[in-house]
Amino acid sequence: MRFRMGGLVLAAAVVWPLVAPAEEFKELGIGNAAPPLTVAKWVKGEPVAKLDPKQVYVVEFWATWCGPCRVSIPHLTELQKTHKDVVFIGVSVWERDQAKVKPFVEEMGDKMAYRVALDDVGDGKGSDGKMAKAWMEAAEQDGIPSAFIVNGDGKIAWIGHPMEMDKPLAEIAAGKWDLTRAAADAKKAAAQRVKMRALITKIRDAQRSGDTKALVAVIDEAVKEDPDMENMLGVVKFQALAKAGDADKTLEYGTRLVEVVFKDNAQQLNNVAWGLVEKPGDKPDARLMKLGLRAAEKADKLKEGKDAAIADTLAKACYENGDANKALEHQERAVKLAKGTPLEQDEGFQERLELYKKKAKP
Repeated sequence: MRFRMGGLVLAAAVVWPLVAPAEEFKELGIGNAAPPLTVAKWVKGEPVAKLDPKQVYVVEFWATWCGPCRVSIPHLTELQKTHKDVVFIGVSVWERDQAKVKPFVEEMGDKMAYRVALDDVGDGKGSDGKMAKAWMEAAEQDGIPSAFIVNGDGKIAWIGHPMEMDKPLAEIAAGKWDLTRAAADAKKAAAQRVKMRALITKIRDAQRSGDTKALVAVIDEAVKEDPDMENMLGVVKFQALAKAGDADKTLEYGTRLVEVVFKDNAQQLNNVAWGLVEKPGDKPDARLMKLGLRAAEKADKLKEGKDAAIADTLAKACYENGDANKALEHQERAVKLAKGTPLEQDEGFQERLELYKKKAKP
């Protein structure tokens, strides 16, 4: 079973004074003062000498070699168009060759319609960059793309994947964001990350042994101790139940994930749906196929029909539920949305489109 993009980006929350020089930022979290901008060169847009404490910013980290970054760049451009008063800055970090950045940005053209800068690496490696150290490393962000939203008070208000930024950005830009609650949530997430580190070995051992009962027991114990852990471990348990072939338990737990745990999480709903409908087998359980359809529909609605991967999943779910015409409709949308992104190269998109064309009734 293959699961699509999903997960949780966590950040530590530590109280720091509002203004501090770059070398003092050893940990960075929600509610902390934003570190300075220490970039080496601006390759697109009007330069920003320093952050204005009365201005809302999105500081997003990416690299030319990062496939997921190519997917999120057009989305950032659309957000910049929507939020004209917010300053978007894409900072290229961890580059193997910074000389590739400007040609990359020029190639992206209007798909990358916001300010772009190079990290200041001096004579060191990409990982030694000042922005990489003061922002990414300080916030314990070890993957890109990763975005930081700085509110109108010069504080970090949100950290996460740019594809999940729409709602928090809208609230922050409107002055409706609850920073105190966000900081508390981030602190809780950091505590969960510590627990996860302790659980990883147990989970991996159970997965390698193929002992589904042991794996589920490890997860159930962790969730019993901290119910919020289900947000991270729910898909792992669901995958284990599905792999074991227990349709009743898979349906029961999958329904809980779709209706309760992941009801507002489009990517995790997509994970559940794709896991059910990608390879349903020769005699799929109709109940599980309907659950996959329901999960995909919820995910598509949350993303307002603008996510190519989710539209592709929804099309497959419709097909496995016997509606080739609806499948074709959604797959045509998925192919259209995938244009200009790495998903355009996914042969499965086109293969499924051709299949639905053949099966759809005139």
